[in-house]
Amino acid sequence: MTEVQIGAASVARIEESYEPNFEAATFFADWRPERVAPHMAWLAPSHYDPASGMLKLSVHSWLIRIGGKTILIDTCVGNHKPRPKRPLWHMMETRYLERLAAAGVRPEEIALVMCTYLHMDHVGWNTRLDNGRWVPTFPNARYVFSRADYEHYLALEREPQNRPAVHGAFRDSVVPVVEAGLADMVSGPRAIDEHLTIEPRPGHTPGTVAIRLDSRGAGAVFCGDILHHGIQVYHPTWNSFACADATLARRSRRAVLEHCAGTGALLMPAHFGDLFVCHIEAAGEGFVPSF
Repeated sequence: MTEVQIGAASVARIEESYEPNFEAATFFADWRPERVAPHMAWLAPSHYDPASGMLKLSVHSWLIRIGGKTILIDTCVGNHKPRPKRPLWHMMETRYLERLAAAGVRPEEIALVMCTYLHMDHVGWNTRLDNGRWVPTFPNARYVFSRADYEHYLALEREPQNRPAVHGAFRDSVVPVVEAGLADMVSGPRAIDEHLTIEPRPGHTPGTVAIRLDSRGAGAVFCGDILHHGIQVYHPTWNSFACADATLARRSRRAVLEHCAGTGALLMPAHFGDLFVCHIEAAGEGFVPSF
């Protein structure tokens, strides 16, 4: 388990899966052998599997404990979720809740769940299957959702040609939370408390946000899929196939990298491989990660 201290906050990585799961050249249109060859010493084996040509991406949550409050950022894919178009994520059976317990936390102790956006691999454990119904996994938590993302996927869900939205994740992992009265929709920059701030960073989706943690002069940015992979630190113009707005995605990525490089804030991605977190240093017109 990766654990870091950020000021008064302790932050732990709760793993759901970590495996080669997307073909690199399909995931990144800019992926070329000659462009990634200079990075191969750090790419393999923790971030890229040369034998299969697959990116090795982690799917995990970040567990924050600060000021007597327990917070979960992003909730992975979830168990028993039907995702037939994503075979690796279809009807998963993982030990995610056991790993959360190993970190010393029961679902009932989570006070706040924050999703950086509403794709299937960031909302799945929002709910669990209980006697054939999807119910909130964290019954005492408030769930913070971006209003822009919620309204975007709600509109898609209402159009027959788009159903089910985000491979069914909107229906089984977001709607039950809203119907239970546990969701807080946020728009624009928002201070959640004295330590956590939401900053809109659209591009990957209309409502993608970065979550900033500040405590005792130390900081971190939970970036979700603003950056999927360490190679994007070196090449911040590289978008994944899943970025909805290419221009905004690049702008948001650079803004996060500039903030981390300028302030020393730790970058806390949702999918980077081992060592899973990094500092960012400016290098000419680009950046370099320090793992």
